[in-house]
Amino acid sequence: MHSLAGRRILLGISGGIAAYKAALITRLLKKAGCEVRVAMTEGAQAFITPLTLQALSGNPVHTSLLDPEAEAGMGHIELARWAEVILIAPATADLMARLAHGRADDLITTLCLANNARWVVAPAMNQAMWAHPATQRNARQLSADGWTLLGPASGEQACGDVGAGRMLEPEEIVAGLSELLDEGEPAPLPAAGLTITITAGPTREALDPVRYLSNHSSGKMGYALASEAAALGARVRLISGPVALPTPPGVERIDVESALQMQGAAEAALQDSQVFIGCAAVADFRPAAVAEHKLKKQVGEEQMQVHLIRNPDIIAGIAEQSQARRANGQPAPLVVGFAAETRDVLRYARDKLTRKRLDMIVANDVSTPGLGFGSDSNAATLVWRHPGQANDRLHEQAIAACPKIALARAILERALALHQDGALHGAANLNMATSAIDDQETP
Repeated sequence: MHSLAGRRILLGISGGIAAYKAALITRLLKKAGCEVRVAMTEGAQAFITPLTLQALSGNPVHTSLLDPEAEAGMGHIELARWAEVILIAPATADLMARLAHGRADDLITTLCLANNARWVVAPAMNQAMWAHPATQRNARQLSADGWTLLGPASGEQACGDVGAGRMLEPEEIVAGLSELLDEGEPAPLPAAGLTITITAGPTREALDPVRYLSNHSSGKMGYALASEAAALGARVRLISGPVALPTPPGVERIDVESALQMQGAAEAALQDSQVFIGCAAVADFRPAAVAEHKLKKQVGEEQMQVHLIRNPDIIAGIAEQSQARRANGQPAPLVVGFAAETRDVLRYARDKLTRKRLDMIVANDVSTPGLGFGSDSNAATLVWRHPGQANDRLHEQAIAACPKIALARAILERALALHQDGALHGAANLNMATSAIDDQETP
């Protein structure tokens, strides 16, 4: 089952007695090397608990389309983008009917409409329901729409009837899925094989055990980048300051508080990253000393002075290390920074790109109402120079106001193109150096 290794499988479970077999399907998929996430209908939860599937899959189980916490980050869209394959097992007659008619009235049907990957369904129902003309019509429609039906099998059913309609055994479903994926390997995703590290959110610099200095960053832009990078096939490492957002599917999250903690995590992540995106709003200064106990107001005290010291410039440090690697002919990550400004946005962004030796910078005006901090939308201008060509002129691309998830895709597409350019440039330099050596050694 080599075709299953590394696959991102979304297992949808609907409400039939065969739902109990979904536990074994999950276990077999995990054993085959898949990453598995589970979505359940309300009816499915009457037959098997989400806790069981969470323990077997190693991931939270999704049960509601209107989960307030998940919807803060458009959770169902992120989950749909993450999945390479949607496997529904068991699929009841009701669920098949709703899928055939394009309904989106619960989490699973909505995920199916929002997903462009492989769709596989394993029917499970009473033999009379399977034989009904309406069910057969729905099955034909699903096949015409691109669904692959695995089964059903014939045999004795839970109700005592005998005939076609029972779900294939878990081993048969997993084997059938493997054969299906072997038939035609999809084109590799644009970021497949790459590790992308992203910093997101604010940092908090403690004054005492109760108070801290911070900023208005919500983390939404960084989390949108992480979600899109995972959807493009990358291994994604998200270094996050304190935010109230769920972790995007398929993303490794590292939680930090202070700028120093973020710096440590970023430098450790640099070792195996091909792209590094510094989206976090890192505090420029921190208190020189943190009080051991809560600072108390004193009678008659009208002012309070806090001695601040500068925090490390994380993105500049990452860029410096990357440039040093390139100078030594070593693989180095593409480094992308952000410039959140309130005036002279492009002038400050160009200066920051050059001064910090970044490969690309995303410039946005955070003073524009409805955009930037805390908003679900943003506008930006991308400014870049090609890696390995320090004297090359700057290039710019303006992106009009759009949802942050769309802006994230545009940023990543540009970053991946620059990474490819840098890889080709590095390979060309290596070939030239090798040729020079060969020429010297030729008698």
